[in-house]
Amino acid sequence: MARRKDRVSEALWAYALIAPTALGLGVFYLWPVLQTAYFSFTEWGAFGGHEWSGLDNYVRLAGDPELGRALVNTFTYTALGLLSIPLAMVFAALLNRKMWGVGVYRTLFFLPYVTMPVAVAMVWRWLYNGDYGLINYGLSLVGVDGPNWIADPDTALYALVVIGVWSSIGYNMIILLAGMQSIPADYYEAASLDGAGPVRQFFRITLPLLSPTAFFVSVISVIGSLQLFDLVFVIAGSGASARANPAFPRLQTVVQLFYDRAFVTNDRGYAAAIVMLLLLIIVILTAVQFRLQRRWVHYA
Repeated sequence: MARRKDRVSEALWAYALIAPTALGLGVFYLWPVLQTAYFSFTEWGAFGGHEWSGLDNYVRLAGDPELGRALVNTFTYTALGLLSIPLAMVFAALLNRKMWGVGVYRTLFFLPYVTMPVAVAMVWRWLYNGDYGLINYGLSLVGVDGPNWIADPDTALYALVVIGVWSSIGYNMIILLAGMQSIPADYYEAASLDGAGPVRQFFRITLPLLSPTAFFVSVISVIGSLQLFDLVFVIAGSGASARANPAFPRLQTVVQLFYDRAFVTNDRGYAAAIVMLLLLIIVILTAVQFRLQRRWVHYA
């Protein structure tokens, strides 16, 4: 009887301790998701109010060419954005050693990640300017006439990818650096005794033992890239001003399209359907990544 009371008491304490977190998750995460799912089956009026419309919004999704372009842009940005992982791994390996000023270098690499995205976008917008941007000025010194990077459909998306890779390398590098520092030094000492050089040690020891950390970084990178919005909003804008940019069809992402439908054209039911589609895509891609990790992730 006493043991039963102890178990009940322990269970009550456990529920009491997790209750604040569970309440926060329910109020700020779960409830908005359920509410958005409900709104995706409704149609909103111009002055508010909504009525049930069934699957009409999802039928519109299937035939919306603008959504198709936004999905292609988002997937392209996400795929190319994964280049930040091998780059971050190289920089992490270079900074995972005792050298003068290594703390300063690590801080400089991490600064872009903690800088406000709007500030980052504004600086890069100036750098990419076709008339007085610093990049085109540097190209002109060697006789190259640079394009208007964010107004040219051929370069706009790739210019956006460069910003994304540049701003995410620091965070990925810090996570990968922490993973490298958790690898026992005994492995490297034994490899050195066997005659393995730094490059061979990196591919034979560091990469396999770093694969769980790389997997984590890849998952959060994909999720973050699929939700790209702030860079596009600052660089391309929204509504009529954005559509004046000839490269806007190559810059529009799924979240930017959601914002346009929800807050510019006030088509909130359709916007909710867009964001529910994005949620489904994120869940599917994350599940695929977890499935594929069995083939390349090695847990010690």
